[in-house]
Amino acid sequence: MKQPYVYMLASARNGTLYVGVTSDLVARIWQHKNHVFEGFSQKYGVNQLVWFEAHETMESAIVREKQLKSGSRSRKLSLIETTNPSWRDLYGDIL
Repeated sequence: MKQPYVYMLASARNGTLYVGVTSDLVARIWQHKNHVFEGFSQKYGVNQLVWFEAHETMESAIVREKQLKSGSRSRKLSLIETTNPSWRDLYGDIL
């Protein structure tokens, strides 16, 4: 069964941020890390998983993604700092 997630990637601590949504977090982060698709994350080297949040439905994940994307950078930084103050790449934790 697929699990909806909202996630944030960073290029480095306090670097460029990317917010996304997926139903397969492991596969999607692998795609970012291996530059499977051209786009923002490849162009700016944004491939470190620094925050993620599970959701019950894809609809609620999409609503949350839009909320984060329209929110301030400081709010995103606060979410990361609260759960991952060292800005560690969490990809190994989800494997």
